[in-house]
Amino acid sequence: MELVKDELKAVTVIIRASQAIQEVIRKDAAKFGLNSTEFSVLELLYHRGDQPIQKIGKKVLISSGSITYVVDKLEQKNYVRRRGCPKDRRVTYAAITSEGKLLMDKIFPQHELKIQEIFAELDAEEVKEAIALLKRIGYSAKNL
Repeated sequence: MELVKDELKAVTVIIRASQAIQEVIRKDAAKFGLNSTEFSVLELLYHRGDQPIQKIGKKVLISSGSITYVVDKLEQKNYVRRRGCPKDRRVTYAAITSEGKLLMDKIFPQHELKIQEIFAELDAEEVKEAIALLKRIGYSAKNL
């Protein structure tokens, strides 16, 4: 019975930690006039280049219905532009603009420092261990 209580506590701890991390990211992104989803999309495009809009949602963990709205907002801010795929007219790519790249050049180093602050209580080995444990938990949950 004690194990079940520990497992329930672990779930609560994981969820609360996730919420706290998301709040730090939300506040950090807001300093630059972005919400956390807009920041995630820009970060993806900044690091991985042009992406099919239909696939961005999976990569940044938002619904496919929301991604169009987020790309629209980023387009209005001139950080992203859409471009058609020359080989398949059904596919539209999101591409970071030079203005979006300049913004990320400015804010991403600060974001990395903020993430380092979140993990400041752990040494490098503990971070790797946390990643491995959380992956195992995630895979286990996904397979249920």
